[in-house]
Amino acid sequence: MVSAYDELPRTAANFVALSPLRYLERAAYIYPNQDAIIHGSRHISWREKYQRCRQFAHQLQQLGIAKNDTVSVLLANVPAMIEAHFAVPMAGAVLNTLNTRLDAKTIAFMLEHAESKVLLVDPEFRQVALEALKLIPQQDIIVIDVFDEEFDGEQIAIGDYEYESWLKQGDPDFEWHLPQDEWDAISLNYTSGTTGNPKGVVYHHRGAYINAASNIIACGMTPRATYLWTLPLFHCNGWCFAWTMAANGGTNICLRKVDPELIFKLIAQHKVDYFCGAPIVLSMLINTPKQQQIAFDHRVEVMVAGAAPPAAIIEGMRKIGINVTHVYGLTETYGPSALCASQAGWSDLSIEEQAHLHSRQGVPYPLQDGMKVLDPETMQPVPKDGETMGEIMFRGNIVMKGYLKNKAATDEAFKGGWFHTGDLAVCQPDGYAKITDRAKDVIISGGENISSLEVEEVLYRHPAILTAAVVAKPDPRWQEVPCAFIELKQGMNATADEIIEHCRQELARFKVPKDVIITEIPKTSTGKLQKFILRDWAKQRAEQESIAAS
Repeated sequence: MVSAYDELPRTAANFVALSPLRYLERAAYIYPNQDAIIHGSRHISWREKYQRCRQFAHQLQQLGIAKNDTVSVLLANVPAMIEAHFAVPMAGAVLNTLNTRLDAKTIAFMLEHAESKVLLVDPEFRQVALEALKLIPQQDIIVIDVFDEEFDGEQIAIGDYEYESWLKQGDPDFEWHLPQDEWDAISLNYTSGTTGNPKGVVYHHRGAYINAASNIIACGMTPRATYLWTLPLFHCNGWCFAWTMAANGGTNICLRKVDPELIFKLIAQHKVDYFCGAPIVLSMLINTPKQQQIAFDHRVEVMVAGAAPPAAIIEGMRKIGINVTHVYGLTETYGPSALCASQAGWSDLSIEEQAHLHSRQGVPYPLQDGMKVLDPETMQPVPKDGETMGEIMFRGNIVMKGYLKNKAATDEAFKGGWFHTGDLAVCQPDGYAKITDRAKDVIISGGENISSLEVEEVLYRHPAILTAAVVAKPDPRWQEVPCAFIELKQGMNATADEIIEHCRQELARFKVPKDVIITEIPKTSTGKLQKFILRDWAKQRAEQESIAAS
């Protein structure tokens, strides 16, 4: 029997596909004269941005770009990068933001795998773009040069068109359409690919729309906020904040590269309300020389993501007047998909206690359906005892469609009806999740499990340590032992023996690093420590010690 409730119609009057493109149209209507983008001395209003995006989309269609075609961009955080987040899907195409720090071979793989039809290139990255294109001569890619007045290097054309001139030929009244299905792809982001080729993570319009709104709720963003682009826009589409700022009707402050002194200047000059970044960005700000730190008297909020940003970093940010919200996610979850939501009474605690609470991964993002710590074998929740280890898993609208052209990896990631993150965690008595390690980063020494993150937390409490990373080092007696790689703060000194002694004061003996190497730690373009390289270094060091001992 059909219920009367089910007989009510779904029509154009009461149902529309969710897409972040509507955010731009609304912002242009409500805040036409407000700055949408500030880049150096250049100001672009919301009305102008909407017109430019329509021109951009029209020009893409003039090039023959159609639904599900891929448009790739190799750009810094410049106006064209923000505009591409709207214009490319307006044309029905899929936006592929390329990591600007990658080598030509990897970029060539991504362009070929994505079957890219158009590539926008910043002059800073023209050489790697040329090298990548030479590796795929069979692929006909239209190249558009995006010159930038804030770039102080040579601006040499390598493409078929120059962005601004090409844009002006487009129709500012171009009639674009929402996707018929909100499940349609909106963007393609490649994972880092530390083992094997990178995987192409596909986002849909619905997820982008929802996470853009979820960002506003998660950080309590005030209307018409000012947002500083310290986070690379190529990283998970800037955690969806390009779309968030349109929903908010705020102002984007562009930043070509992370420069701590300039960040302080821009925060004060533009009264920046919000920015995002990895723990390494916050560490750079904390350790900026005092004479370069420009004071500001307004409220500033930062969202920081990382497996576990050290409590020392959260505490350090509070001391320079910036409040930290810890979020957590992956490329596969549109960036942030969980946050450490603050509870009443936390602000009455000491800064050290607050930092400890805020260093956890926490609870589901406001508009994410589910986040749990599950036993990966039984798929049942682990007890809230802070000890039983499980794996963090997500499900909901803020989870990727899947991996492009990789059904096996997609099926594996979604096994049991949840997205498997690979992050090992416990569920604490208050229901908040805390990562103990990546599955591959657990150190098993003499049969005992050692969390590299627990050791790193202790290392970060040493006053001379700027960055710490702990990995497993092969050992003939214990199979594996903790090996610590350390970067020291500028002007500070510490020996390996001093650091080991510091750890002995706070850790069980078997958890203390058996080897400490003071060096520059390799990082990704988004500031993540490249532990796979450190594991190779530790293995080589163990082999050298074995040869020397024989």
